[in-house]
Amino acid sequence: MHITPIQLRFNDIDQMGHVNNAVIMEFFDLGKSEYFTAIGLPPEEGEFTVMVVRVEVDFHKQMHYHDHIHVTTLVDHFGTKSLAMRQQVVDSETGEPFATCRTVMSGYSRTTQKAAVIPDTIKERILRYEQDSGQAANN
Repeated sequence: MHITPIQLRFNDIDQMGHVNNAVIMEFFDLGKSEYFTAIGLPPEEGEFTVMVVRVEVDFHKQMHYHDHIHVTTLVDHFGTKSLAMRQQVVDSETGEPFATCRTVMSGYSRTTQKAAVIPDTIKERILRYEQDSGQAANN
C-alpha cells in the first residue's frame, strides 16, 4: 500500500464549509500518480501506461479545512488488460476513512493508442511493492 500525504488548501473548501467532492477526486488522482511513480511507472513516461476506465466512490463523512489527511492506494486485482485499485482518503489522526474509491484501469499502448496487455514485468513490480508494504494483489 502506498501512502500519499495531502495538505488541504483554503480553495479546497466549498460554500458548505467542507472539502468539495470534486477536490477529493483530485486527491485520488494524486494517490494513483504517486503509486505508479513509486513502482517505477511514472504516468508521463514510457510506451506502456494505464488509464482510468471506471471509478466508483463512496463518501463516508465530511472533511474540513483543519483535518489532517492522507490517501492510501493499492492494487488489489489484475485482469489481462486491466487492474483494479482501492484507495481511501483517511483521517491521519484517527484512521477513519472520509471516502473510498475503487478504480479500474486499462493497460494502454501509447504507440497504438489502444488497450494493451499488462506486461508481466509491471505485474511483478506491483506484486513486489504490495508484498513489501504488507499487502498482496490477487491475480
